[in-house]
Amino acid sequence: MEQGLPKEALALTPVFVFGTLKAGFPNAGSNPGLRLEGDFVTGEAYPLYLVGDRHSPWLVAQPGHGFPVSGEVYLVTAEQLARMDSLERVDQPDGYRRQRVRLRRVERPDEWFEADAYLKPLEQLLGADIREGPLAEYLPEHALLYRRRGS
Repeated sequence: MEQGLPKEALALTPVFVFGTLKAGFPNAGSNPGLRLEGDFVTGEAYPLYLVGDRHSPWLVAQPGHGFPVSGEVYLVTAEQLARMDSLERVDQPDGYRRQRVRLRRVERPDEWFEADAYLKPLEQLLGADIREGPLAEYLPEHALLYRRRGS
C-alpha cells in the first residue's frame, strides 16, 4: 500500500472536492467516484470564495492564504476524471485548473497524501465579484445560493 490507499485504488486518481461536487451538494451527480471514508482538509491554507451571481465556490491557487479547507476525497477512473474536467471547464480560459494538493485525514492527523483538486488561478480572482469568503468550508447554506450555469 502507498499513502494509506488500498492497492486496487492506486490505478484510480484521488480527487479532493470542496464545493458543489461533495455528496448531497448541487453537482454531486457529476461525481461518480468512490468516496474514501473520513473528512479531509488541505495541508495548507487556501482562499475559498463564493463568486458572482451564481455563488460559485472558488478555491484559489494561493497557498498560504485563507484557511485549511475541508472536503471529501473520491477515487475516479480516467473516464470519470475527464467528465469532471469537462464540468469544471479545465480547457476554458475561465475554467478551473486541476492540480495536486496535499491533504490530511481529519480523523488521523498524521496521515498525509496528495490528491487532484480544481483550483482557480489567482489572476481570475482579480476583478471577480466576491460574494463571501474566504471560507474554511463550503456548507449547505452556501449551496442554497448556488445557481447552475445557464439557470
